[in-house]
Amino acid sequence: MIKHEIIRCERCGTSIECKANSYTKCQCSVVQLNLNEVQYISENYEGCMCAACLLALQDEYRAMIVNV
Repeated sequence: MIKHEIIRCERCGTSIECKANSYTKCQCSVVQLNLNEVQYISENYEGCMCAACLLALQDEYRAMIVNV
């Protein structure tokens, strides 16, 4: 039985089980973002995202700062 809300990833549309009230059990908690990466993502997106998209955006940000 699902105890948490099923939502869509804002970036790719994949269904994910949001566990905001149990953050350490949420799939997004496996992605360790630094403050600059969080800021970069929050400037472009407002909602929850799947771990795959968070990793892709982290890579995008890191590639962007290397090329600056």
